[in-house]
Amino acid sequence: LEHLLFEGTELFPSFDEPLEAAGGDSNAYTNNDFTNYFISLPRRNAELAFCMEADRMCNISLDEEKVDVQRQVVMEEFKQGHLNKPYGDVSMLMRKIAFKKHPYRWSTIGRKLSHIADVPVEVVRDFYHRHYVPSNAVLAVVGNVSFEQVKEWTIKWFGEIPARECAKREIPSEPRQRRRRTAVVQRNVPDDALYMAFHMDGFNGRDYYPCDVISDILANGYSGRLSERLLKKKKLFTRIDAFISNNEHDGLFWIYSRLAKGVSFERAEAAIRGELELLQQKLVPRSELDKVRNRFESEQVFNSLSGANFAANLALAEWYGDVSRAWRETEMYRAVTAEDVKRVAGELFRDGNASVLYYKKK
Repeated sequence: LEHLLFEGTELFPSFDEPLEAAGGDSNAYTNNDFTNYFISLPRRNAELAFCMEADRMCNISLDEEKVDVQRQVVMEEFKQGHLNKPYGDVSMLMRKIAFKKHPYRWSTIGRKLSHIADVPVEVVRDFYHRHYVPSNAVLAVVGNVSFEQVKEWTIKWFGEIPARECAKREIPSEPRQRRRRTAVVQRNVPDDALYMAFHMDGFNGRDYYPCDVISDILANGYSGRLSERLLKKKKLFTRIDAFISNNEHDGLFWIYSRLAKGVSFERAEAAIRGELELLQQKLVPRSELDKVRNRFESEQVFNSLSGANFAANLALAEWYGDVSRAWRETEMYRAVTAEDVKRVAGELFRDGNASVLYYKKK
């Protein structure tokens, strides 16, 4: 549907052409929780975005031919990003290991080509009519335009779309993982790779921000602990990183690494485990914690200078239930203490919470 919404309507047969003629551009992305459509336009042409978004919310033509065309496009994306790319299937493999009940066990694009190829056009139409309604959307507007003007345009263009309540999603929660899970695959890739994932809080969870701070302590640039100690000094890896999944529900804390030549999986994992245990046993020094928090604050300030970034942050915060978080995030990161880091690391990195993938080169 993300692709199909750029196919055009009777009013706008081409979605991109009128935007480009008005000095604008648009794009979109889809993750496990939502699809985000965004448009940038000069102030004097801003109303066009309201008109076009409202039009494609209810007037997209989902005929068989158009669905077939976009189905082929998404299948090519699947081949390019997951089948023909080294390590391209890692996310799918790790999700399958880590999640047993929650729908996050599925990649957004599916696990195999048939999941795209076999979607009936009736299913696409049904999803569109059930989910593409104003009551299931968040509209964020950033720029030199007043709230009164935005409200006027919103009522003008979205006000006549028939109201339909989107059915409440009944999503099963993922049971607490109590035992370590391990999988081994062999692929035609240049280097052995080790992946580790640990269940963590979702966006609204108590420990979401401490988990993000931990990921930066471990791997925020080349000064992170993993790069500094295991890549530069011990030369066990050629690449290593840690990051969190920004999910609505409980997600994953990832550690990703490529092993140096001659390093065994056992030695590599033991070295990473050593760094994780340090976080569980000792308080992070104040200077190290301040460095991470300062870096986050500077990134937030620079990112907010982009209207598109700030609009996305507003929409995300509202989607998750508290729009004020869009400008309170810096203080929420500042509130994370060394004691929080140690406490969260103790639960996060317990052995029973680990899903580990040994990705061997042929």
